[in-house]
Amino acid sequence: MIQQTKHPIGITDVTLRDGHQSLMATRLRMEHIIPVLEKMDKVGFHSLEVWGGATFDSCMRFLDEDPWERLRIIRKHCPNTKLQMLLRGQNVVGYRNYADDVVDAFVEKGSEYGMDIWRIFDALNDTRNMRRSFLAVKKAGKHAQGAISYTTSPVHTIEKFTALARELADLGSDSICIKDMAGQIFPRDVFDLVKAIKDALPDMPVQIHSHSFSGMAPVAYYAAAEAGADVVDCSFSALGWGTSLPPTESIIGAFKGTPFDTGIDIASLQELTDYFDNMILEYKDIIQAKSLRIDPRILMHQIPGGMFSNMLSQLKEMGASDKLDEVLKEVPRVREDLGYPPLVTPTSQIVGTQATMNVIMGGRYKNIIKEVVNYLKGMYGRPPGEVNPEVLELALKGEKPIDCRPADLIEPELEKNRAEAEAKGARPDDMDDLIAYTLFPQVAPDFFKKREQKSKEAEHAQVVAAAVGAYQNALRKSAARRAANGAAAAAAASPWATAGRMQNMGMA
Repeated sequence: MIQQTKHPIGITDVTLRDGHQSLMATRLRMEHIIPVLEKMDKVGFHSLEVWGGATFDSCMRFLDEDPWERLRIIRKHCPNTKLQMLLRGQNVVGYRNYADDVVDAFVEKGSEYGMDIWRIFDALNDTRNMRRSFLAVKKAGKHAQGAISYTTSPVHTIEKFTALARELADLGSDSICIKDMAGQIFPRDVFDLVKAIKDALPDMPVQIHSHSFSGMAPVAYYAAAEAGADVVDCSFSALGWGTSLPPTESIIGAFKGTPFDTGIDIASLQELTDYFDNMILEYKDIIQAKSLRIDPRILMHQIPGGMFSNMLSQLKEMGASDKLDEVLKEVPRVREDLGYPPLVTPTSQIVGTQATMNVIMGGRYKNIIKEVVNYLKGMYGRPPGEVNPEVLELALKGEKPIDCRPADLIEPELEKNRAEAEAKGARPDDMDDLIAYTLFPQVAPDFFKKREQKSKEAEHAQVVAAAVGAYQNALRKSAARRAANGAAAAAAASPWATAGRMQNMGMA
C-alpha cells in the first residue's frame, strides 16, 4: 500500500505570495523581496509562487507598487526557476467574474512578463468559470495547472473530486493541484484522493497545497507522497506555520533519507532562513499572534489562512475583536445556508462578511450583503449543494437564478473602459494600466496618481542631482585651472632665483 520506490518530491516555495498573504495580509514589499531572489533561484525548487491571489490588489492598494513591475523584476532575478501564480479563473485576481477579454489580456501580459505555471481554480469548482483561463494559458504556451478547491461537507466526496480532476484534464490541465486552503484535509483522506486521481489519470502530476492551521499539513504531505503525489507547497519558517503553510526547511528535512528525498541541501537554506527571520521584524505590527498558532477549530469553521488574518484585521478596525468566537461559529452556519461553498476567494469573503454582519447587526440576515444576493443569483457560478430556501427568498424576493456561465452575460470590458481609465490616470494605450483599472476601478486611479507624483519627484530629483553635479564639476574644473596656472607661474620663475633659494636651504 505504501510506495517504497524512489520518488523525489518537488518543493514549490510560496513565501513570496501565499506566505505573506496568509500571515501579514499581503503586505510584503519589493525592497524585502529583491535581496533574496537570486539566492532562492539557486536552491533547486520545483517552482516559486510569487504572484496572483491578493498580491495584484495589495500592490496598488497598500504598497504603492506596480504589480506588473513586481513580476518583471522577479523574473529578471530568477532566470533558472519556474515562476508560479494563483489565478482565480474568471475572477482573474479580483473578486467578481470578468469578461473573457480581460482574462485573455491578463494571461497574455502575465506570460509575456515571465509567468510559467498558472494555477487555475474556481471557488465553487465550477469548471465553466475555468474554461477561458485554460484556453488563454494554452494559447500562451504555458503550464496550466487545474486546482481542486478542497473542502469537506455532505456534498463533497472523493468520488466527486476525482470526477472534477477528470474534467480539469479534459480542459487541458498539465498538472492537478489539491488546494486545501483551510488546512483541513486529513492524512487518510489526502492519501485516498491522490491515489484515486492517480488511478484515474496515471500520467497526471499531482501537487498538494495545504495550510498548517489545523496542525495536520506536514503529516498530510507525507501521506500524499506515499500515495504518489509529485510536488508539495511550503513557506519559509518565518512566514510558515499557523494560517500559512508548512515550513520549507522542515518539510525538506522530513523527506530527507526517504524515497521522497527532495535532493535539496537543508544547510543551503540557512542564509535564507536567517534573512526572513530578521525581515519579519519590519512587519511586527501587521502579524497577529493568533495567525501564528495552531487552531484545531479550523476543522469546524473551515476558514482559510488569508481569510482568517483579514477577518482579525477587520474586526479590530471595527472595534469588535471580542466578537471573533461568535463570528467563527456563524461562518459554518452561513456556509450551510449557501450550499456549502468552499471557503476560498471570493466565497470566503462573501461568507465571512455575511457571518460578521449577522453577528454585528444582532440578527441573522437582517442585512444581506449584495455579494450574497449575486451569489444566490448564480453570478459566481453553481452552488455545490442546495441553498436554504428561506435565505434564497429573503435575498432574491422571487427572482430566478441564472442557469448559464456567468461571464456569458458580460460584454467585453477593456476597450469600453479605455477612455475612462485614461481620464483617471492610466497611461495612454497602455494595456497594463487598462487591465489594472478594469480589475480594480476604485483602487487603480489613486495608484496612478501616486505613481505620477513619484515620477515627478524622481524627475525633480534627477534635475537637482544633475544641477549639483554640473556645479561640482565646474568647481573641479575651476580648481584645476587655478592649479595649472600656479604651476605655470612657478615654471616661469627665474632659474637663478630658484637656485639661490635652494642654496640658502642647504639643498644645493
